Amino acid sequence: MPKKRQAFKHNIVAIIYDFDGTLTEKPMQEYTVLPKIGIPAKKFWDTVNEETKKTKGEQIVTYMRLMLKYADNKDIAIKPADFRKLAKNIKYYPGVEKFFERINKFVDSLSNGKVELRHYIISAGLKEILNGIPFKNKFHNIFASEYHYDKYYHADFPKIIVNDTLKTQFIFRINKGREKMHESINTHMSHLDRAIPFRNMLYIGDGESDVPCMTVIKKEGGYAIAVCKKGSSKGINKAKDLLKAERVDFITRADYSKNSELEKIVKIILRNIVEGITFRKEIFKQYLTYIA
Repeated sequence: MPKKRQAFKHNIVAIIYDFDGTLTEKPMQEYTVLPKIGIPAKKFWDTVNEETKKTKGEQIVTYMRLMLKYADNKDIAIKPADFRKLAKNIKYYPGVEKFFERINKFVDSLSNGKVELRHYIISAGLKEILNGIPFKNKFHNIFASEYHYDKYYHADFPKIIVNDTLKTQFIFRINKGREKMHESINTHMSHLDRAIPFRNMLYIGDGESDVPCMTVIKKEGGYAIAVCKKGSSKGINKAKDLLKAERVDFITRADYSKNSELEKIVKIILRNIVEGITFRKEIFKQYLTYIA
């Protein structure tokens, strides 16, 4: 039960997005770095897969290392500013750029300004690129793989990697309110003291790489949506498999336009979350009034 005189604070909702395949049709590297260094996407990813098997290495580390290798072979320096500039070439699914502000207004209106909505990205892609997306300021935080840079600001090796299972680390960082990498998430924290309960979370992703996050959030009472490209039988079948396995609550086309099916589903879930917050807040008030 609530501690005596403690203020109710579980009035924050988080929508967490994968990036590649979820907000965009293709991986971000295929819009940005790979064209810059002149490597066809299929050739690059095939090489990554072959190198991963050959070295028995980690796939994310391998792709980040190979990108640096190809760039170095062509005397192309990759600096943070270069990554940010390349982000302008990314193409998004319909409605993405205006979606976040519209959903913010919906939650604000629905809760009479009493519930805060936060947007997050958790991606195996590059944070340096994501720092250049036009709607970066709509996100409370962005978690993604990063390079280390030498004294000349040239990328020289992977500093942070985010793969399928490591993504869940950031779910717990959001949950506990410990979003900086130097902050430990291993120490015990009561559910009462956690920043954003799992039941206040919605995860939106497109495939198998999102399963660990979807599983954690749904198991703890949150929600998940699988999106897929319009007309993609492979994407639709993948989404159906996730629904059948109860990894997600809904599947729909990756269309973030106003009044799209995706927006309607997101609003259904948000209504449910906001109602739950209102309900638990009233219980909290009852306890403080009659018990504490």
